[in-house]
Amino acid sequence: MSSPESNPKLEKSFSDLPKSDDHLREHPTSSEDVYSGKFLHLKKDMVRLPDGNTTYREYLIHPGAVAIMPVLSDGRILLERQFRYPVDAAMIEIPAGKLELGEDPLLCAQRELLEETGYSAKSWEFLGRIHPVISYSTEIIDIYLAKDLTMGDRSLDEGEFLDVFAATLDEMHEWIAEGKITDVKTIISVYHLERQLQGKGKA
Repeated sequence: MSSPESNPKLEKSFSDLPKSDDHLREHPTSSEDVYSGKFLHLKKDMVRLPDGNTTYREYLIHPGAVAIMPVLSDGRILLERQFRYPVDAAMIEIPAGKLELGEDPLLCAQRELLEETGYSAKSWEFLGRIHPVISYSTEIIDIYLAKDLTMGDRSLDEGEFLDVFAATLDEMHEWIAEGKITDVKTIISVYHLERQLQGKGKA
């Protein structure tokens, strides 16, 4: 008799799963504010598991963010190199920034692109939304495509230091394969841009 591992057709498909996810859900029974900072807030909740047992979940409350794929007229993409203290490295990434309280994501994207790179864009298109760290953070990132760029003056926030440069999509693929680009929002944005260029996205 063959096992499921030797006969993959025996494994169910997504459409075979229960319509409801109630059998997977965890329900909070108490919540504690562990730390509240200028940017992030750490919480510790006790939750009831699907089997009735309880456990703790520690997670960060994040205000949300945007990321921008700015494409120049020659097809190259504007990128940044910025030192990221938690990983002790200068990272290659696309422009991005966190939402201010109540800020519209598109307006935030327009603001961040101008502040960080000095460029403004006439054409904006929503590419998609990601949850970059689903295991311990509420963070969401909305990704936008920016085209028809015009160069101006950038105005970095106090204490912000970064390099701005341009690279081709092929170069970005190479750097991702080499591990030179490991930033998740940048890698996923490459995927979204390629789908848009191939006409397979919503555009």
